[in-house]
Amino acid sequence: MFNKSEKEEREYLEKIREKLKSALERIDRAVDRLARELKEQKNYLWENKAGMDHVEKVSVRQSVTQSALTGEAALERKKRIRKLMQSPWFGRFDFRETGKKNSLPVYIGVYAYYDEEQKENIIYDWRAPVSTMFYDFELGRATYDAPGGLVEGDITLKRQFRIREGKMEYMLESSLNIHDEILQQELGMTSDDKMKHIVATIQRDQNAIIRNESSNVLIIQGVAGSGKTSIALHRIAFLLYRFRETIISKDILIISPNRVFADYISNVLPELGEEKIPETGMEELGSGLLENKYRFQSFFEHVSHIIDKEDDNTRERNRFKASFEIINKIDEYAIHIENEYFKPVDLVVRRYPVPAFYIEEKFRTYNRLPLFLRFNAIVKDAERDLLFYNSYEINAAERDELRKSVKNMFRITNLRELYKDFHAWTGRPELFRYAKGTVYEYSDLFPLIYLKIRVEGVATNFNIKHLLVDEMQDYTPVQYAVLAKVFPGRKTILGDANQSVIPHGSSSASDIARVFPDANTVKLTKSYRSTYEITRFAQGIIPDKEIEVIERHGENPVVIQCKSREDQINQIKETVADFLRSGYKSLGIICKTHKQAGRYFEALKEDFPDTCLLTAESVSFANGVIITSVLMAKGLEFDQVVIPDAESKHYHTAFDRGLFYVACTRAMHRLSVLYTHKRTDFIIKDMTGQKGSVPVPEQSLF
Repeated sequence: MFNKSEKEEREYLEKIREKLKSALERIDRAVDRLARELKEQKNYLWENKAGMDHVEKVSVRQSVTQSALTGEAALERKKRIRKLMQSPWFGRFDFRETGKKNSLPVYIGVYAYYDEEQKENIIYDWRAPVSTMFYDFELGRATYDAPGGLVEGDITLKRQFRIREGKMEYMLESSLNIHDEILQQELGMTSDDKMKHIVATIQRDQNAIIRNESSNVLIIQGVAGSGKTSIALHRIAFLLYRFRETIISKDILIISPNRVFADYISNVLPELGEEKIPETGMEELGSGLLENKYRFQSFFEHVSHIIDKEDDNTRERNRFKASFEIINKIDEYAIHIENEYFKPVDLVVRRYPVPAFYIEEKFRTYNRLPLFLRFNAIVKDAERDLLFYNSYEINAAERDELRKSVKNMFRITNLRELYKDFHAWTGRPELFRYAKGTVYEYSDLFPLIYLKIRVEGVATNFNIKHLLVDEMQDYTPVQYAVLAKVFPGRKTILGDANQSVIPHGSSSASDIARVFPDANTVKLTKSYRSTYEITRFAQGIIPDKEIEVIERHGENPVVIQCKSREDQINQIKETVADFLRSGYKSLGIICKTHKQAGRYFEALKEDFPDTCLLTAESVSFANGVIITSVLMAKGLEFDQVVIPDAESKHYHTAFDRGLFYVACTRAMHRLSVLYTHKRTDFIIKDMTGQKGSVPVPEQSLF
């Protein structure tokens, strides 16, 4: 057997690290040589440009460009090898192909390494076809899809390693629960200030999602802490590897909920050797589609208003605009105005008539075009027919006048007025109102865009070959209807219906599938983030029969009653001081609203000046003590979480239940819940009736 013992594995590690070191030295020499050649080529071009003909100049410039590209590729390879020096691989399995005597040892790392001297693969990329056996099979029969077809055989050995800074910390021999042992150790670690790759602990169900090549639209419904965002990013990395001849990073777009979350996930793809992926938010996307001509509430302002002071009228407006009903109504309205709002009249260009029946016929002929795009089509046909039948060529001024006249035959051609008229046509004009002045409510943004698409058309973005939408539950059906029209490429859409932060506006996987009938939906039911005790506590808030809790045990969540708000602040200060003495990296103080978060920040910043307040204006995430609202915390995770003001007056509606659930499920290792008067009914003392019920210890400071 190749490298039978741990001692031999350690010796082999050192041998490969020496090879990698030699490879780095060769790259350094090659880069130095390229730099000298590049300098010489530039000097030659500069010194001889007067006497060089065009062909020679082009040739030298091409040589300069090629040398620069070769140097960039070498530096990229150097960066990868440097990372391999730190941790060349995390797994190994020996595979004996059917019909062959010997097993092939396959070492798997974040990147592949091909030994030029021995002409063989030393390390296989985790995304390579052969590597899938590491995730999908234990000892015994195994298969993988190679480029030449299905390969069958047996796995005869399986090992997992943790190698850091070039040193092997441990090696685990193959067993049925080898993944669980590694997984428990990884999950028990403290958080980092960025999301990390999970290639060493990918589970079989996760691997199937990551390597899914067939789904045009893949919807991932995952419970809190199931790793759905990380899995989606690894899926992108896999697709970039698998289809590297036809897709690159700029062909992909991520729609993320806010800039903090975008920063939080920004490290994953570069760690996997891929370039950062362009990202945007729904607001930026919407503003761009409206050519930045309209002013809107931000999503943050919209949700904050709902949380702080939603009334019945606001509730009804939001409900309508977050339903499939508004899509159907806009479609019906578009048909209505097509039939009723265009009233052709006879026109004359110079002395030649353009009769109303001609204009009407052309308008109906172009029924596949959006309404307002038909005007130019009618003018072009009229211009052509005037030339053909009357030998008259109209001039620019006449063309503009004809276009203006045809356009004016439509009753309303201003999009703002048309959108207002739409609400009047529904018989419910009160469902439209400005948030302030001429600033639209956020809930109007995408209905307005959808109407614009129906009447004006949209530039379909074929450049984006794959769209990744995170936090899917916080987007409405009309937003997905717009995405379907703007981005015809493949999509990965992920989220959790239990983690919506807006009422009347959440979308489930089945809702989204109505917009994308060809979508495949997969579920992730294992929760990895939180300890068993925290997950069970969260299950008392929103039960989910499908959730599978990883039995990583820790401290029970603590519910503390305080005498006053000052007591709550003192309790938080004690918790922060204890956190700073601990080995944990991140503490999240998660409030229901941004105003509450601001008050606690003011109360703590003098004693703890490094405390950070995350707001809608924040652009990055870092470790330490962070105070924020539930809205900003979604998608993030913390070693320790404190939830103040867990009062019944703050958390009492069905919507509040979802907010409280999101706040609790941000915690990885410790959770503390504080209240002063009557605590929220969402906290239950004893989770009876559930397998593995967890008592919630309660302290009182009275």
